[in-house]
Amino acid sequence: MNKLKFLIIITMLLSFSAFAQDWQTNIDTAKALAKKGNHNIVLVFQGSDWCAPCIKLDKEIWSTAKFQDLAKHHFVMLQADFPKRKKNQLSDSQTAHNAKLAEKYNPNGYFPYVVVLSPEGKVLGSLGYEKSTPEDYFKKLTAFEK
Repeated sequence: MNKLKFLIIITMLLSFSAFAQDWQTNIDTAKALAKKGNHNIVLVFQGSDWCAPCIKLDKEIWSTAKFQDLAKHHFVMLQADFPKRKKNQLSDSQTAHNAKLAEKYNPNGYFPYVVVLSPEGKVLGSLGYEKSTPEDYFKKLTAFEK
């Protein structure tokens, strides 16, 4: 009976991970994946542990199965997080990488700030948090491609 419980738990965990958003944290990796798949990049500037609109955007859009299903074959998702709580701090190298991204793509320091980039890193458009359905938010992101 224990083997059966174990198999059920493993199956459930694997099925949940299938819906997880595949976030990149390095611009060079994101560009390479975008070029390979002929996709654009969605760069998300967020404060995951202090920015209420960032947390809402994650809950209402990024974490939904619907958005993930729409985006998985269309965008490379790149996250630039700026947590404030000590327990959530990033490595020094990741913090420096995110700061460079912010310097180039978010010089005004908006949070959340979503930038759609070409595979080469050219800005196609940007938006922030707005109350929306995953489908409508996806449409807004893809509208920058035209």
